[in-house]
Amino acid sequence: MKIYNTLSNKKEEFIPIEAGKVKMYVCGPTVYNYFHIGNARPLIFFDVVKKFFEYIGNEVTLVRNITDIDDKLINRSIEEKIPVAEIAEKYTKAFFNDCKALEINPADHHPKATEYIDEMIKLIKKLEDKKFAYNVNGDVYFSVSEFKEYGKLSGKILEDLQAGARVESNEQKRHPADFTLWKKAKPGEPKWSSPWGEGRPGWHTECVVMSRKLLGETFDIHGGGIDLIFPHHENEIAQAEASNNQKLANYWMHNGYLNIEGEKMSKSLNNFFTARDILKKYDAEAIRFFFLSKHYRSPIDFNENIIKESSQAVKNFYNTIKNADYLTIKNNDFEYTEVHLQHKNNFITAMNDDFNTAKAISVLFDINKAYNKTKDTNFIHLLIELGNILGFFYDLKEKLSNDLSDISGELIELLISYRLRFKKEKNWEMADAIRDDLKKMGITLKDTPEGTDWNIEK
Repeated sequence: MKIYNTLSNKKEEFIPIEAGKVKMYVCGPTVYNYFHIGNARPLIFFDVVKKFFEYIGNEVTLVRNITDIDDKLINRSIEEKIPVAEIAEKYTKAFFNDCKALEINPADHHPKATEYIDEMIKLIKKLEDKKFAYNVNGDVYFSVSEFKEYGKLSGKILEDLQAGARVESNEQKRHPADFTLWKKAKPGEPKWSSPWGEGRPGWHTECVVMSRKLLGETFDIHGGGIDLIFPHHENEIAQAEASNNQKLANYWMHNGYLNIEGEKMSKSLNNFFTARDILKKYDAEAIRFFFLSKHYRSPIDFNENIIKESSQAVKNFYNTIKNADYLTIKNNDFEYTEVHLQHKNNFITAMNDDFNTAKAISVLFDINKAYNKTKDTNFIHLLIELGNILGFFYDLKEKLSNDLSDISGELIELLISYRLRFKKEKNWEMADAIRDDLKKMGITLKDTPEGTDWNIEK
């Protein structure tokens, strides 16, 4: 297996620290809002990475953290007029619900930042004692000038950062790129006691502490979106290596950006979509297919035509499985021959080459085509076996039956748009009729300031 390592900027043979065991840390959400469709990409991709490692015989430990204390949570707390802890609880629950809807398996550990404050304080104190950190009136900063290899992950040069590029101005800092390890609390903010006074840890410190606590001083893979390379992952490396002279992770993996119709996602451009927004219109497997049909390191453009094509591709696979009358086939009544194993090897070869899910999906198309040509049900078993690795074809009994879960989200959205038009025309009778008829079908509507939400009642 070869993995592209951001640290070396090249593909490297993957050799785990302990044979047969893979330890992975992937940066999780800051729980102040529902996660957007761009956030779904690393969640889906690293879910597949874990599944594939396990498929080829490894024991995998995946850690995905929860940042439950941060400026963003505090600002949302002020906005919603509820305590920070309640904000964290609300959006943590939403995160897990949305992950489940996208058929993303839970990680083995979901550590919360607030559960590791004491360990973070110990790390910061150690950095201070070793002269890598300094205190200014209760704010503690990491001194990047003291860490001679700063910039080795991102390629950033300290002289360039000195000019202030992408780094906010702060007169307390010795260098513009120095980053916060401990932040002095403002009145009314959540706070913890420390040697530097009451405050809270910086974001970059959380992941160092939680990853090493759960996976060891050095682990195999650290992953996340490309936007985390700098400053977050760069700052993690600096703290980890400055504190104990050991690498934090051997391989650094980063997925590419998601654009919307060729542009960066932004609320100001009115192209900001949460994962739950998209799930109202498209099935989870269509969304997974969309992301996995492109190599994870490549940028990907989200638009209606592509997601509709992804949805149709998934439906075609299901049509093949359904036409094969899969539910009547005995699970143990199959045997792979050389031709089946060749397809299987093609799939594994694609995944072994830096997790090339796009090529792996092309193998699924080949298998689908082979079944339609030969009607050999062994191909159906193989299609499902390999598709499972990518997160497809689970709960087949439910999905192959014609129940409410098969109702087109687009049709429901169309009815909602008609209802909205009737409401604007003050035609309350027709608006209520649409709502009531959908209710009879098990579809509930909820009007909100942002629009109308809908859910299918099970």
